[in-house]
Amino acid sequence: MSTTFTGPYCTMLLAQWGADVVKVEAPGGDVVRYIGDVRQHGMGPVFLNVNQGKRGMALDVKRPGGVEVLHRLIAGADVFVHNMRPPAAQRLGLGREAVLAANPRLVYCAIRGYGAGGTYSDRPAYDDVIQAGSGMAAVQGGTGQPEYVRHAAADKTVGLMAAASTLAALHGRAVSGEGCAIEVPMFETMTNFMLLEQQGGLAFDPPDGPPGYPRTESPHRRPARTRDGFLAVMVYTDAQWRSFFAAIGQKHLADDPRYRTIRERTLHIDELYALVNEHMKTRTTAEWSTILDEYGIPSGPVNTIPELFEDPHLVETGFFEVVEHPSEGSLRLPRHPVPIGDDAPAVRPAPLLGQHTLEVARELGLTEAEIDELVASMTFPGVASGSRTPQPRDDHDAALH
Repeated sequence: MSTTFTGPYCTMLLAQWGADVVKVEAPGGDVVRYIGDVRQHGMGPVFLNVNQGKRGMALDVKRPGGVEVLHRLIAGADVFVHNMRPPAAQRLGLGREAVLAANPRLVYCAIRGYGAGGTYSDRPAYDDVIQAGSGMAAVQGGTGQPEYVRHAAADKTVGLMAAASTLAALHGRAVSGEGCAIEVPMFETMTNFMLLEQQGGLAFDPPDGPPGYPRTESPHRRPARTRDGFLAVMVYTDAQWRSFFAAIGQKHLADDPRYRTIRERTLHIDELYALVNEHMKTRTTAEWSTILDEYGIPSGPVNTIPELFEDPHLVETGFFEVVEHPSEGSLRLPRHPVPIGDDAPAVRPAPLLGQHTLEVARELGLTEAEIDELVASMTFPGVASGSRTPQPRDDHDAALH
């Protein structure tokens, strides 16, 4: 029962790992259904991507009948994920104490803006607010105007943390036999994420230097312009720098005191990156790619988003799959990047709004009269008024709800 991006990304990952995920939405649907170009109302591309592999159930949890069905669903679940602020969860009877009392084996995963016990605890939060608060926007902007990273970096990072934490909690339950509540705060998660390499001298108490990671702060750190385009070049180790100096015909630089060790190179990183950028201009992208491969120096293409779909490596590895959606027709979607065992998880499309409401209601043991009452005031693509035919369900290993 999560909306927008963070929680849905977490549960998409769980679905791709084999879980039977039921996405519970209000009758109006998750707001991201309506973002971007659409073929059908309520089936925007962001929603289609971040809700792959789930079943969809529509419930009006502001009505007694709807919240009762939700409680019945949670009572038989292994995991419950939501991103409501604590006061809202309490009002619906979905606070951690009440839910775990009803289902002691449950893993209760609450994604929230800020951790409990602090000044910001009950504030709402979105990606932009967390990018700013965690220091990401300041670092991205350098010494001038703070800038947001141009993708939902905080939402996706926190979603990954929530999925990993949920799996860890499930492992703990397998050992102890008891469920637990986990809280995934966006602010603390992204602060931890940022400080890994940005804390710098502030790691010591008292501090012995400024924050930051010099390599990433260099104004020369950017894709290098070649004679006919751009190339990403990353020279890092002692051996790689020796190879690079040989590749540009300046082997003597390997013995320069400024460049002999990683510590000295870090102090002179601006000079080194400027040197790389200057030499990249002398040949084409293809020529440099061949040379750098021969010398064992990491490099790669600078793709636009459309170019990803034609990238030869992604094409050859079958990274994109064409799947059929009941309302959207053919969709080209990325598969999960980490195969477990010999096969990658199957790509399954996102649900229509309420597509599996009747199916899930019957699994919960609702009578036909209760189902009539549940859907009487709701009309949406998956369960139109009067439509009582169960939607087909893909067979797959079901572990979580």
